[in-house]
Amino acid sequence: MSSYAPEKTDLFSFGLWTVGNPGRDPFGGPTRPVQNPNHLVRKLAECGAWGVNLHDNDLVPFDASASERDSIVAEFKATLEDSGMVVPMATTNLFSHPVFKDGAFTSNDPKVRAFAIRKTMDAIDLGVELGAKTYVFWGGREGTEADACRDPRTAVKRQREAMNFLTSYVKDNSYDLCFALEAKPNEPRSDIYFSTTGHMLHFISTLEHEEMVGVNPEVAHETMAGLSFPHGVAQAMEAGKLFHIDLNSQKIGRYDQDLRFGSEDPKQALLLIRLLEGTCGGERYSGPRHFDAHAYRSEDEEGVWDFARGCMRTYNILKEKAQAFDADPEVRELIASEQDEALEQLTRSYSSENAAALRTQKIDASAIARKGLGYERLDQLMIEHLLGVR
Repeated sequence: MSSYAPEKTDLFSFGLWTVGNPGRDPFGGPTRPVQNPNHLVRKLAECGAWGVNLHDNDLVPFDASASERDSIVAEFKATLEDSGMVVPMATTNLFSHPVFKDGAFTSNDPKVRAFAIRKTMDAIDLGVELGAKTYVFWGGREGTEADACRDPRTAVKRQREAMNFLTSYVKDNSYDLCFALEAKPNEPRSDIYFSTTGHMLHFISTLEHEEMVGVNPEVAHETMAGLSFPHGVAQAMEAGKLFHIDLNSQKIGRYDQDLRFGSEDPKQALLLIRLLEGTCGGERYSGPRHFDAHAYRSEDEEGVWDFARGCMRTYNILKEKAQAFDADPEVRELIASEQDEALEQLTRSYSSENAAALRTQKIDASAIARKGLGYERLDQLMIEHLLGVR
């Protein structure tokens, strides 16, 4: 790879809300004009992206009439066709309108919960119409500041009821659609329910149609909690539940920054790409590589496209480095596992015979403890590959 230019086969996608972010933050208004969604699609296509994702209200205004909605969607579909772009994922905005100030699916008000489910059904219909195969749920307002407002177990129950209702809605309409649940520890709420990917994976196991529900981990969200993002992604992959992924960058311990992919954490990004691309030996992730990030508030529109191209370029640079690192003979030697098939057979599954046989094994723990593992050298090799000197 020489130019690192994106190709359609890379499956790179961006949200309308990412490249369309006008630079607004809690302390200041926009620094860029709001862009038309059709313009954003055309510009993403020029940058080499494959797909564009959206919340319902990124495209159709909250208060649009039915005829306005149909006109907007028709024009957007024509733009997608002309640009050669696809919509792989869609989601619902259940956080911007004041009605969701205390949650959507977990709100104490049954009218709010009903409205959230109805809005999501309409948004699912929109996503399917545009060709989406994955539907993401991020509960940005599903949480608390005054934790005494509800029993957290009630919130879990309400969230489960909503997921069961909506998965059944999808099945009843024979939609070819799966759900991906996105965790976050806090912001905009003080505490958000289902704060990590691990929380979500367990919650999924309690659903009526768990087979059609997976996770959508995000780099920034797990990093905010001080957790290893590659470990969370690995757990999701091992469980067969990595249905989508949000790529960005984040300084640990900060608010949700949604920085350009790889800009703050190239080592963690390299470890992540080894997983996604299968260079470290496991199965490769075959889904979209979605960038849920924003250009700096300092940028004009051209800076937004520099940002988008940068996300994709960095991914492809790190993909090349992951391939080189895992093909490095010294690396392969350092991470090679010792082989003892007879001993592994004893520990793979329990039987009374295996338990008895284990007690007869002569294992010199002191001798094993004296042996260095070479991980300092291994980590240095990774740094050298990252720095381009190996």
